[in-house]
Amino acid sequence: MSDAVLVLNAGSSSIKFSLFAVHERPERWDLLCHGAIDGVGLRAHFTAKDHAGAALTTDPLDEGATHEDALGGLLRWLERRFGEYRLAGAGHRVVHGGLAYSAPVRVDAAVVAELRRLVPLAPLHQPHHLAAIEALSKLHPALPQIACFDTAFHARHDPLFALYALPREFADKGVRRYGFHGLSYEWIARVLRRQHPQLAAGRVIAGHLGNGASLCAMRGGKSVDTTMGMTALDGLPMGTRSGALDPGAVIYMVRDLGMPPDEVEHALYEKSGLKGLSGATNDVRALLASDDPRAKFALDYFALKVAQYIAMMAVSIGGIDAVVFTGGIGENAAPVRDTVMGRLAFLGAPQVLVIPADEERMIAMHVMDYLEDNAK
Repeated sequence: MSDAVLVLNAGSSSIKFSLFAVHERPERWDLLCHGAIDGVGLRAHFTAKDHAGAALTTDPLDEGATHEDALGGLLRWLERRFGEYRLAGAGHRVVHGGLAYSAPVRVDAAVVAELRRLVPLAPLHQPHHLAAIEALSKLHPALPQIACFDTAFHARHDPLFALYALPREFADKGVRRYGFHGLSYEWIARVLRRQHPQLAAGRVIAGHLGNGASLCAMRGGKSVDTTMGMTALDGLPMGTRSGALDPGAVIYMVRDLGMPPDEVEHALYEKSGLKGLSGATNDVRALLASDDPRAKFALDYFALKVAQYIAMMAVSIGGIDAVVFTGGIGENAAPVRDTVMGRLAFLGAPQVLVIPADEERMIAMHVMDYLEDNAK
């Protein structure tokens, strides 16, 4: 019986999953299936596809299905469909590892408690990762669960790039820059080492541009600086998130406009970015196709900020040898890429690459590495 690894990325109303068959070379591991359970807590619906995108199943679940119900249905389906494989472990994408976790870790009660303490730093993500972890613990208590963190790739930043200009006691309480999208950047660094070793050894600025968006300045394949900070709100404007904002604006919203903190949080996370600027949508395909001036403005604003932040990241690593685009916008929106690079023409002509994101495979590799290392 061959081994397989289940990768989970849980949200408030969805659970995305991938199942990989494990072989000697991770880049060639078979993607057995991938899919999502959408509408968790409402009218849940389970879809799965094979590696080529062909549908394997599209089944509704019981109305009001919880994370535990959804995962139970997924495990039963996997056992029926891929019974010749043994689940060796499950890997969870966890947005925030704080200061405690700079590498993947096997989940136990102490880890869950620490991740719960970090919920205020990632309020829209962390609670749902925990819900999936706890549900899977009930359903399959013997299955090793490995938490893989979006912050880990940036965990060794020099204090110059990790601290805010605040009294040091705030940093001691966790108010510092962590950075995110680390699993995506780690995959890019790996691909560069294998396919472009000279670039991997040099100065690369990678842009994970999607509904969440950030940049990472890498030197020698290591993260030196990144645009996101303490939370996933900082830096670039995103699909529905504001990006960098004058802290005084938040104070003004609360104190002078009388907005409750929860309302401010909702506005900054859910109503801003491309959606807020366009007044319509965060779907870049729709914005590119629209003749509404606000749609063009939103895309121009986004591209300007990406270019400005690339220039800032270049200062952190002393220049640019290559710019790498990944993520839904980075991979698929060529007009946005062209506008960004056009604004950077004054910097010369760094090599431009598009590398498809594969955070799921990166997580699966971390799971097997952890299990193998700790079996010795």
